[in-house]
Amino acid sequence: MPKKRVLILVVAFNAVRTISQVLHRVPAALLEYDTEILVVDDSSSDSTFHRARESGQSRFPMTVLCNPVKQGYGGIQKIGFHYAIHENFDIVALLHGSGKYAPEALPELLKPLVNGQTDAVLGSRMMGRNALMQGMPPYKYVANRILTGLQNRLLGTSLSEFHCGYRLYSVEALRRIPFASNSQDFLFDTDLVIQFFRAGLRTLELPVPVYSSDEIRRVKGLPYAWGVLKTTALSRVQDLGLMYQRKFDLAAPVARYQSKFGFESPHTLALERIPEGSSVVDVGCASGYMAAELKRKNCRVTAIDRHPLTPPPPVDRFIQHDLGETGFPVDTGGFDYVLLLDVVEHLPSPESFVEDLRAAGRRGTRTRVIFSTGNVAFLVTRLMLLLGFFRYGPRGILDLTHTRLFTFASARALFVQAGYEIEEVIGVPAPFPLALGDHAFARFLVRVNHWLIRLSRAAFSYQIFMVVRPSPSLEWLLASARESSGPEASTQP
Repeated sequence: MPKKRVLILVVAFNAVRTISQVLHRVPAALLEYDTEILVVDDSSSDSTFHRARESGQSRFPMTVLCNPVKQGYGGIQKIGFHYAIHENFDIVALLHGSGKYAPEALPELLKPLVNGQTDAVLGSRMMGRNALMQGMPPYKYVANRILTGLQNRLLGTSLSEFHCGYRLYSVEALRRIPFASNSQDFLFDTDLVIQFFRAGLRTLELPVPVYSSDEIRRVKGLPYAWGVLKTTALSRVQDLGLMYQRKFDLAAPVARYQSKFGFESPHTLALERIPEGSSVVDVGCASGYMAAELKRKNCRVTAIDRHPLTPPPPVDRFIQHDLGETGFPVDTGGFDYVLLLDVVEHLPSPESFVEDLRAAGRRGTRTRVIFSTGNVAFLVTRLMLLLGFFRYGPRGILDLTHTRLFTFASARALFVQAGYEIEEVIGVPAPFPLALGDHAFARFLVRVNHWLIRLSRAAFSYQIFMVVRPSPSLEWLLASARESSGPEASTQP
């Protein structure tokens, strides 16, 4: 069996006093692997680069590189990880040229990765012996505990420490992570561990000893803490559909359209308005949640979607149709209701679509259209815009697939200008049970949101819900006039 290829990545900046010692301390036990050392000097102002080259370390093959332009702590790791991927290493271990972390711990830290037990080993100074007894400054110990606790709370994790830079990674795992998009500075480690969690990769904490070095003084405490909390919170907010950062788009894919029953939502509002035994066209039926509930009310359901659905939805008829194409595939005049729940905002031309929908009602005007869409004037979206954070995401009001954004006024105009009469307009609260979990607190937030909507529908509604009725088309009016007038209406000279 071939030996595992291990790269020891040494990040160095102004480490002329310590770099030689660090390199000499890499233990001979690593000779059982195909081990190499890569030193990346980040454009030091001292002679770190030359000292590393002249270190006399001869146990392992070694490459020493110097960045012509300073890249930062995160930037060095990006270069090193790219090197590890390009040269087909199996494992990369991060060491600091300042001597902050003990190279002697490498053999034990490597074992779980070599044995395939994990995708990353995270060193922790908070495990094992008390960090204060080992010399960690009290202010740093307290700050570390507070920050780690807050991050665990936000991410739903249980790490003993997020801020130890002694880390080892599977190179195969790094191939799956967009680490090149991460911070160039000391927040890189925070970005990377969040990415591992979001990608569902395995992590394992192991204790490492506490050392002090000059590197500590280069990390400014309050800006670092603020940056850590900000990036951690933004990664969590992304799950709520309020923000989007490409580097955190790693979570396992979920159904774009999810069931919204059990709390006030367009699904529940629509279901309340459709009497038992009605005939319904469910446009953009997704996974068939709504169709299943309608069938329980003995409704006759025709479902339309762009893609074939597996398993097929529980409907009377399914039509595969691209709603972006001209024309509507059924005569809506033969149905009581047409459902457009969170559909129109995805279309290339909502105006053309609602006109085609009205024209498709060739057998009368009894049909009602139930419509819902996101409200871009929602207070949270307004605040994001005010703060410069108008970013699209994988779901929510600013869904990446939305081609059009609506307010109450523009949603009304969409239908009025296409010849519809507005019968009902309602503001819908945010789907807290869907975003936070279906529990008492989430339902309480829905009630609070509902009360706020009474104060200002435009500002506090997460979604817009409308019931509209198409006015008679000219074709239908002409046909009706001819029918009512009888054959005597036509005269020949």
